[in-house]
Amino acid sequence: MAEYRIDELARLADTTVRNVRVYQDRGLLAPPRKQGRVGIYSEAHLARLRLIGQLLRRGYTFANIGEMFQVWERGGDLSDILGFESAIGDAWSDEIADYVTIGELRDLFGKEVTPRTVKRAVDLRFIERDGLRFRVPSPRLLHAGAELVRMGMSVDAVLDIAENLRDKVGDVAEHMVRVVAEHILATYAPLTVIQTNSGEVAEIAELIRRVRPLAQQAVDAVLAQAMAEHINDVMGEHFALAMEHLRGESNSHAAQGGPAGPA
Repeated sequence: MAEYRIDELARLADTTVRNVRVYQDRGLLAPPRKQGRVGIYSEAHLARLRLIGQLLRRGYTFANIGEMFQVWERGGDLSDILGFESAIGDAWSDEIADYVTIGELRDLFGKEVTPRTVKRAVDLRFIERDGLRFRVPSPRLLHAGAELVRMGMSVDAVLDIAENLRDKVGDVAEHMVRVVAEHILATYAPLTVIQTNSGEVAEIAELIRRVRPLAQQAVDAVLAQAMAEHINDVMGEHFALAMEHLRGESNSHAAQGGPAGPA
C-alpha cells in the first residue's frame, strides 16, 4: 500500500494541507500513523479525502458529511471499512513513482527539454514538481516516451501521443467505472448509505478488487485489436500513395521519351 506525507496527500487529492488538517480536526479524516515526528497517510486516507472533496463540491456541509460517515461506520467492522476505502483508493498499478532531475530529463529526451516542454509535461501531470526535482508517477510512461524520442520522434509529438492517449483512455475509464459502480451500488445500496454492519461493505470491496484486473485486461485486449487494425490501415495508405507517386513518375518519364520507371 502506498504511503504519503501530508503535502503529497493534499496534492494528490487536489486540496491543501490546511484542509487536510481541518478535516482531521472535524473528525472526517482519521489521524495519520506516526513515524517519528512525521505523519504517514495511506491510500485509504486518500480515498476518504477525495470523497470529502466531491461531497463538498456537491454542496454538502461538514455536518452532513460527518453524519453520513457516522451512519456508515456505526456498528461496522473497522477492518471492513478500511478494506473498502483501500479497495477504492489503492493504486491500480504496481508501479512505484520515481524522481528525476532536470539533468536526467535532458539525458533521456535530449535538447528538446526546454522550459516550454517541461511546463507542458507538468500541466499534463506526466511529471510533478518536487522542489529541485520532479516526481514521475509512471516511470513506464516516461521511459516509453524516451524510447520514442530515441527513435527520432520529437518531444512535442510524444507529448501529443501521451495527451491524446490520456484523454481517450480517460473517457473510456470514466464510462467503465461509472457503469460498474452504478451496477454495484444499485445492487447493494440503492439510494442509501452502504450498511457496514450487514457484511455488504466487505462484499463490495471484494467486487471492486475483482473488477480491477478485468478492466485492465479488457483495455489491453481492445487496444491490441485496434492497434493491429490501424497499423494495417496506415501502412496500406502509405504504400498506396507511394505506388501512385511511382506510377506518376513512370508516366512522366514515358511522356518525355525517357526510360520507363519500375513496372
